Amino acid sequence: MLSRVAAVKAPRTHNHRRVTGSSGRRREGRESEPPRPNMSRRVFTSAVLLLLVVLVFCGTGGAAQAGVDDQSSNPNFVWKDVSDGETVESLSVPGLIEVGSGVFAVAEAHCKKNEKVFTGIASQLLSMEKGNEPKELLEDAKKGTQVLEEGTSGKEKRVDVGRPTTVVEGSNIYMLVGKYCREDAANCQADAENIKSGILLVKGEVSEGDKKIDWKTTDGVPCTLGEKENSLKRLIGGGGSGIKTNDGTLAFPVEGTKKDGAEKDVKTVSLIIYSSKEVTNWTLSKGMSADGCSDPSVVEWEKDKKLMMMTACDDGRRRVYEIGDKGASWTEALGTLSRVWGNKQDKNVKLVRSGFITANIEDRDVMLVTLPVYPKNTEKGQVNEKGVLHLWLTDNAHIVDIGSVSGDDVAASSLLYKSGDNKEELFALYEKKKGDGEPSPLGMFSVLLTEQLQRVKKVLATWKEVDGRVSKLCPSENDEHDYSTTNGCSTVKITAGLVGFLSGNFSGNKWRDEYLGVNATVTGETTGATTATVATENPDGVTFRGAWAEWPVGSQGENQLYHFVNYNFTLVATVSIDGVPKEGSIPLMGAKLNDDGKTVLLGLSYNKEKKWRVLCIGGNTKDLSSTWEPQTQYQVAIVLRNGSQGSVYVDGKRVEGMPFDLKDKGSKVISHFYIGGDGGAKGVSEVQDVSVTVKNVLLYNRLLGDTELTALNANKVPISVPEDRNELAGDTVLPAVSGSDLEGTVSVFNSAGQKPLEEEPLRRVDGADGGGVSSAASIATTPSSDVDQTVATGSGDTMRGDGSPQTPEVGVSSGVDETVGGTDGQREEGIHPQAGELNATALNSSLGHFSQGNNSDGGTVRGSGLPPLLLLLLLGLWGFAAL
Repeated sequence: MLSRVAAVKAPRTHNHRRVTGSSGRRREGRESEPPRPNMSRRVFTSAVLLLLVVLVFCGTGGAAQAGVDDQSSNPNFVWKDVSDGETVESLSVPGLIEVGSGVFAVAEAHCKKNEKVFTGIASQLLSMEKGNEPKELLEDAKKGTQVLEEGTSGKEKRVDVGRPTTVVEGSNIYMLVGKYCREDAANCQADAENIKSGILLVKGEVSEGDKKIDWKTTDGVPCTLGEKENSLKRLIGGGGSGIKTNDGTLAFPVEGTKKDGAEKDVKTVSLIIYSSKEVTNWTLSKGMSADGCSDPSVVEWEKDKKLMMMTACDDGRRRVYEIGDKGASWTEALGTLSRVWGNKQDKNVKLVRSGFITANIEDRDVMLVTLPVYPKNTEKGQVNEKGVLHLWLTDNAHIVDIGSVSGDDVAASSLLYKSGDNKEELFALYEKKKGDGEPSPLGMFSVLLTEQLQRVKKVLATWKEVDGRVSKLCPSENDEHDYSTTNGCSTVKITAGLVGFLSGNFSGNKWRDEYLGVNATVTGETTGATTATVATENPDGVTFRGAWAEWPVGSQGENQLYHFVNYNFTLVATVSIDGVPKEGSIPLMGAKLNDDGKTVLLGLSYNKEKKWRVLCIGGNTKDLSSTWEPQTQYQVAIVLRNGSQGSVYVDGKRVEGMPFDLKDKGSKVISHFYIGGDGGAKGVSEVQDVSVTVKNVLLYNRLLGDTELTALNANKVPISVPEDRNELAGDTVLPAVSGSDLEGTVSVFNSAGQKPLEEEPLRRVDGADGGGVSSAASIATTPSSDVDQTVATGSGDTMRGDGSPQTPEVGVSSGVDETVGGTDGQREEGIHPQAGELNATALNSSLGHFSQGNNSDGGTVRGSGLPPLLLLLLLGLWGFAAL
């Protein structure tokens, strides 16, 4: 039989004419070749038969190449089980995938033979019949671990692979792994047969018998990818899971290594590599994270139809990016989730990847996050050494700490939510750190989070109930009682961007957030032998006399759920002052900075002349002409825009002289909001014999405009409180499900006594091709950023599609280097995105047709087969030739 290659390379002779080859083109013999008019019937028949055979098999050759998915398509890579004499020492880089009805764990395996160390890939079907206790993965690790070898028979060479990143498409499992080598990187070639470092794409399937993942086809992404852009020097998988988007595209998070012009300073960045549905064409995202951000996790946020990536950055905060246009548009989500979570701040802690998934639970799109938390030991007054894994719930606005997953000291983790057949399950897989004196386990544990999932559902029910109560503050035209014709609420969605809500849920010294997020702490001041009177509960608020509430932001320490207030926020409250102070002015509400003096950034006070007074950073005060009356309800609001402009509203109207320039804030972050007072020596309301009632405190992660504040002010009627509200809004930290009790663990919302990082100056970048964001955007760059920075100017807010102002974001453009304008003295940053198309010839050759069939049998030829009519013709010709 002539193969396709043999047909092309067959030598020309004087004795034979060339027949039609696999390409279908007629190849003529030499002109000097004499004709053969007297060909015998037997010879003619044999020639025709040979022609048909060649046509049949060459015609099905394309289908064979498209259908062969096993290792024969690339004989240079072969997966083998761990052999005798080899051991699996530990596991890392956890990942979870769902294939069919089963959930599989995938991890990097660290193996050893004699003194030689190498890596492979471990996988196992999870079984949780023993309950919800953490279960160690791969008790017999050798059964589930495979290693990769490269080379022909007898000359195989072990290949170190790591950072497995998986995506499931139907019954097919696609895995990106980093391929390591011990050769000089300069020897790296773009040919698939000679890749010495970079990324390999592997396809696997679950075997029917032992329910084990068999890794089959293996090929490489060209290692010259980063060199095309003269910036990226290496790519490696991000670890964990990628995603299959709604349009069928496969997206894998990856890490890239950058160097500066001197080739000295190595920096890590996070990117996304996309494939087509057919896994033939590969594209590297044009944008990327800030320098120093690694360990990416990526999800598709269905609500906004965009990707979101969480990264661990070497500045101590976790940055979250919103990604659109197939990686061309990158926006740091400063208005929602970015920089909310941090690392332990009293020592250098190794950055780890978070569990990060989306799910639709109780008909609500949510995100779930797992990260280690270092709670403060209240007895010893210090931060615990152990990183206790916590589960977090968010809808991209509210954030709640659901509680601990286990009592182990945890590093990286992964999550998977599984639903179907009227059953819901939430799985976690985490890497356990080895403690001193402990035996040497593999260090990978899985746990079924049944109780935590029930807690998630209770929180979602609470959010829904509170949304309903808040909506009555400004009923829209869709509400049962339509007041929209008189109060302007027809165009206002009062819950859009609402993050926190303080009403009447007060006990002890805790004023609890109705959305179960961050609680405010009520405190008083002691002067000599006199103790200030504590606050008392009002049906839907709190009355302060010689006391005040502090709603923490940066003072939370490690995890700052309200970090967005450093950029844009609106804080609204309904207040009533029962009397006139005897002297001076008394603070009512405002925001303080996290500096030594707890400087007021922006605040509102009232004085004995019954006038309002505005105080802002730099000691600037402004006495307003508008007045207030005792025992009268007022709606007051303070607004921060772009981190540098402040405004104050009373009864929906902006007071004169606004906005204030708050550029002196610089890189300082907000410590907390004060409500009802701030403890100033001359402002203690108890001394003045004045009390203040505060209710319906609303915190937004966006700017409320004049129209919205006016509409909200039109309805200051107290809202009803359900009798079971205290049960719903109890402590938000769930006790550990398993493991030993967590010594000294306290609510994450208590201050850990740590000094938070100072915020970097606000900057803004717009995309030249429309992929950027508004001038309200802000960005913080890493200290090592080498881009030029200049003062910029620009215009005002950009509105979202629903008419609400754009939340603070940072845009990363998609083309050439840019420098664009900001607003109000903000600084700018030039972003250097990287663009790269992967014309992966190797991928096209062996992986280009993965989606055209589920091929599990190694070496099986898949195609149209031999048509029955053609078979009959062949049999007839064969019989005729035998005559």
